[in-house]
Amino acid sequence: MEQQQPKIGLALGAGGARGLAHIGVLQKLEEHGIPVHCIAGSSIGALVGSLYAVGHSPEQMKKFISLFPQKYWLDYTVPKMGFITGDKVKEIVRLLTKNKQIEEAEKPLAIVATQLEKGERAVFREGPIAEAVRASVSIPGIFVPAVINGELYVDGGVVDRVPVSVLKEMEADLIVAVDVSYSGESSYPIKSIFDVIAQTIDIMEREILKYRMLDVDVLIRPNVKAYSTTMFYKAEEIIHEGIRSAEEAIPKIKEAMRKWREANTHV
Repeated sequence: MEQQQPKIGLALGAGGARGLAHIGVLQKLEEHGIPVHCIAGSSIGALVGSLYAVGHSPEQMKKFISLFPQKYWLDYTVPKMGFITGDKVKEIVRLLTKNKQIEEAEKPLAIVATQLEKGERAVFREGPIAEAVRASVSIPGIFVPAVINGELYVDGGVVDRVPVSVLKEMEADLIVAVDVSYSGESSYPIKSIFDVIAQTIDIMEREILKYRMLDVDVLIRPNVKAYSTTMFYKAEEIIHEGIRSAEEAIPKIKEAMRKWREANTHV
C-alpha cells in the first residue's frame, strides 16, 4: 500500500508587530512534526516566512529580535512619500537571508506586495529576497514605497493580507493560514500617526479578508488584539500567543492530514 503525504502550504498574514506570532506558530508546528512544504507571506508574514524558508529556526528568529531591536530597523526621513526610507530593513533582511534569491530558498517561497500605480497584487517567486520583503512590508504612509525595476510597491496586505490563493498556485494540498489581524475592536490605545495609519489599513484589509479565506483547511488566529502594529517590544508576549493558538489548532491540522492521506492512498 502506497501512502502519500500532503504538501502543506503555510500562509502568513500581515499585521506589523502582531506578526511575530508567526514565530510561535512555526515553533509549535515543528514540535509536533508537522512539515511546511511551501510558504506565502504578506508584509511581516513575508519577513518571517523568508527567514524560515532559508533555514532559520524559530529559536534563531527569537535571537534576531534581541540582536536587532526596533531602532535598528527604522530609518526616519523628512516625510514626502513616507516617514521611513526602508533601507535598514532591506539591509538587515539581506544579511539574515545571506543575500539569497527567492528561488534559492530551501522551501518554495512566495512574497506578496502591491504594485502601487496599477493597484494590483504582485507575487515575487524569484529575485532578491531582501528587495521583495522590503516591498512587502512597506505600509503606505509609513514606509517610502519600494522601487523595483522602476515600479513602486507597497505592503502586500493592502490587496492580499493572508495570501491563501498564492498557495493554491503553488499546488499545496493542504493550506494552513495564520491571520494576525485584530478581530473587532482593538484593546490598545491609538497614540500616534503610525497607529492611526496602521489601524485604518487594518480595518480596510479586514473587510477584504472576509472573502479570501474560503479555501483554507485550517485557520489559526492568535489573540493579538491587545497589540498594535508597532509594539515590537512586546515580542515575547506576541510569540507566546502564536504558540498558544497553534497548539489549539494542531488536532485540526493532524485530522486534515489524516483525511487527505485516506483520500489519496492507493492500494
